[in-house]
Amino acid sequence: MFEDKEIGNVPLRLNEYIRVLKLTRKPSREEFSVIAKVAGAGILLVGLIGFIIYILITVMPGWFK
Repeated sequence: MFEDKEIGNVPLRLNEYIRVLKLTRKPSREEFSVIAKVAGAGILLVGLIGFIIYILITVMPGWFK
């Protein structure tokens, strides 16, 4: 179950991490801008959904009295 956490596999896991890091590259300004916009929109959407749920839970019970 936890074979990859053994002491014997540490160099193997480290080599996998190094290989992945070598494949990465710095995003262009346009790529970063698009990713930031999508992430920001997602955060706003989740916040809006949470706010709507909060309003429904706190305000709606008063409507039925």
